Amino acid sequence: MAKITAIETQKNNHQRVNIYLDGEFAFGLARFTAAWLRPGQELNKEKIAGLKIEDAREVALQRALNYLSYRPRSQEEIRQNLHKHEIPDAVIEETIERLQKDGLADDRQFARLWVENRNSLRPRSRRALTIELRRKGLEETLIESVLDDNVEDEVLAYQAGLKKARKLGELEWNDFRRKLGDFLARRGFPYSIIATTVKRLWEENQAETDLNNIHNEETL
Repeated sequence: MAKITAIETQKNNHQRVNIYLDGEFAFGLARFTAAWLRPGQELNKEKIAGLKIEDAREVALQRALNYLSYRPRSQEEIRQNLHKHEIPDAVIEETIERLQKDGLADDRQFARLWVENRNSLRPRSRRALTIELRRKGLEETLIESVLDDNVEDEVLAYQAGLKKARKLGELEWNDFRRKLGDFLARRGFPYSIIATTVKRLWEENQAETDLNNIHNEETL
């Protein structure tokens, strides 16, 4: 048995304390984990081991919550982040299960939010989205399911090209086609969709130009 002789708040982290056993520093604990400890208590080896495991769980949870505070993450992203901080594998899996139960590590919800964000800000093809979600560690069946519900390449190509087409509106057809086509290709759209989208946006630009010309003539 070892006796707790002192419990001191860490200087650089007030949420953690140092535990001294028999007059010597033994280990650090999260303040939450150490809340019930008092100087004079005696701890056996099993109790000390249990405290360290509980502390690892608390550290892992707090690191995961901090990581999630910036944006939603996939389970694999959380797993890799905790690995970087040398959290034991078993504790990592326990932490992810806990986050799942609390609705904070839902890969399907993460995929939906990712796709919605891309669609609204920087539309790209189904193929490009698939590659991105694979890199986030999501399973193929889940990716396919989410994309089936949220992605139509024809619509996304048009949305992606609309703003760009307006900036290219004064170009001749060949330059317009090349620049807009290259832009859509970088977003991962296939040639067949690029061709129809570029033609559609060109025709819309031309129609808008004709209307503006007519309006200007009428106001003279």
